[in-house]
Amino acid sequence: MDLFRPIQSPSLLHVPDSKYSYKEHQPSQRLRTYTACYWTLDYHPGSQIIPHRILPDGCLDIIFDLTASTPEKGAFVTGLMTQFEVVNFSSRQHFLGIRFFSTHAQRFIKYPPEELLGYPVSLENVWGKDALSFFQEIQEAEGTEERINKIETKLMDMINNTDIHSSSKLLEQSIQHIYSANGMSSVQLLAKNLIQSERNLRRIFNQELGVSPKEFSRIIRFQSLLKDLHDSRSADFMETALKYGYYDQAHFNHDFKSFYGLVPSAVFPSKK
Repeated sequence: MDLFRPIQSPSLLHVPDSKYSYKEHQPSQRLRTYTACYWTLDYHPGSQIIPHRILPDGCLDIIFDLTASTPEKGAFVTGLMTQFEVVNFSSRQHFLGIRFFSTHAQRFIKYPPEELLGYPVSLENVWGKDALSFFQEIQEAEGTEERINKIETKLMDMINNTDIHSSSKLLEQSIQHIYSANGMSSVQLLAKNLIQSERNLRRIFNQELGVSPKEFSRIIRFQSLLKDLHDSRSADFMETALKYGYYDQAHFNHDFKSFYGLVPSAVFPSKK
């Protein structure tokens, strides 16, 4: 079972405005190895603009835009994020997403990883015409629960009909080591533990995910310390920074801001 569970910025914030709602829904037991969660985002325009901040989380997503005018525009894939993004919505939005662990994303998203970095790709380009009919099923379903049931049926069918090649299996093992170490294992140590060359590990990560093992580890370290700050009763930033290998506040603030867009004290004002 995956030890890692990513966290997104809406889960850290209390937003009293009923016009903006972000929720995460847990997958069934049979799919928890593959999917971190299903998520919904609803936004209705009002007088207050609430920025939606998206953080790098080491995952890949399939997203359904349930307000899309056509099936071709209604479903897309986003790859690994290596920096934060802030979206300011100006019109009604209703999204449903599937957040896949990188360990198993290739079972569902067979597409050149470098083409998924930085911008969305139509699900039709990944799944073919099946994506259009499936989007229509999702759009016409009665509520979130029925939509998730349809998604889980689809994912289980894909799992049962997909063979995993050896490089994907090595990627899974590598990422599990990174999760276990909270992103603090060096490429050298990772290669030693897996009895692989560093060159081979870099090749597999770039081939399967489009990023290096070092960059992926940085994302997981950020996610791990973010969750720790959220869950911990400690009010000391430096204590958390030291735990994750930061030996000065400036370096800690710099790395945090590069992934979040804000310094830690702006996200957790009650801590010091």
